[in-house]
Amino acid sequence: MTQIRASITGIHGYVPDYILTNAELEQMVATNDEWIVSRTGIKERHILKGEGLGSSHMGAEAVKGLLKKTNTAPEDIDLLICATTTPDFIFPCTANLICDMVGIRNVGSFDIQAACSGFVYALTMASQFIETGKYKKVIVVGADKMSSIVDYTDRKTCILFGDGAGAALLEADTEGNGIIDSIIRSDGSGYPYLNQKGGGSRYPPTHETVDQKMHYVFQDGAQVFKFAVKNMADIAAEIMEKNQLDGHSVDWLVPHQANRRIIEATANRMGVGMDKVMMNIDRYGNTTSATIPLCLWDFESKLKKGDNLVLAAFGGGFTWGALYLKWGY
Repeated sequence: MTQIRASITGIHGYVPDYILTNAELEQMVATNDEWIVSRTGIKERHILKGEGLGSSHMGAEAVKGLLKKTNTAPEDIDLLICATTTPDFIFPCTANLICDMVGIRNVGSFDIQAACSGFVYALTMASQFIETGKYKKVIVVGADKMSSIVDYTDRKTCILFGDGAGAALLEADTEGNGIIDSIIRSDGSGYPYLNQKGGGSRYPPTHETVDQKMHYVFQDGAQVFKFAVKNMADIAAEIMEKNQLDGHSVDWLVPHQANRRIIEATANRMGVGMDKVMMNIDRYGNTTSATIPLCLWDFESKLKKGDNLVLAAFGGGFTWGALYLKWGY
């Protein structure tokens, strides 16, 4: 019996027009370009401007572009999953809103919240629907408006994040390409080091939560860096070992774009040269769930059918994951 795998058959991204440079940040907080670039690799990030615009608006633009370039009609989509840490609302979910904006009707759609690991988690879940034959076409979106939860007086976090979205179309493949394997992990004890405390059921919005800046990202940078370096590198190495891959047989590492040093440590652990690492953190910063699909979009022209890709991510929670796929086109 021929094995069915979920293959990415199209990828598209979207970033807002407005670019926030390090030079502009120097006017806002006590920092400078050299300090930011040497520690993170980030030179600029895109920011979504405009009243009433949320993650769904960027996600919808990515999906519209994806449908157009793959010549896919909205009515042909069976399911849409959106990975996001910055949903437009508590409910309805951002996936529902994206479907409405692009004309996808009467299908299942839902959000996944796994912070920066969200896109890897969502691909892992979406692949199951294709592999079982239940659905033929599934869209996975990673979209985050991180500027909505960033305190631009906190130089430790405001330099890191940008806004953006990416979308992938998954379809069945019987030629041996597609998602071969994935590993997803979590450790809730990491909660104190990276979180947004305010706005949920534990700390609903009040004057006090706003005054205490509980609705912004909090990060203990040293602890997060330590956990991220180890776990992202370890899980990438684990999926390689599990699937008999080495640094020569991996054509591309597609890492979450959080910090250049974390990316370099992961590549080094995998034995993969930096010439085979997708990196665009200098132009986009950390767009959370959108970093991996934006990398695939940026590097799409360099990909060949059958290429071995390892995707790796680490995020708040803590969550982390790795996914091995053979490129489908």
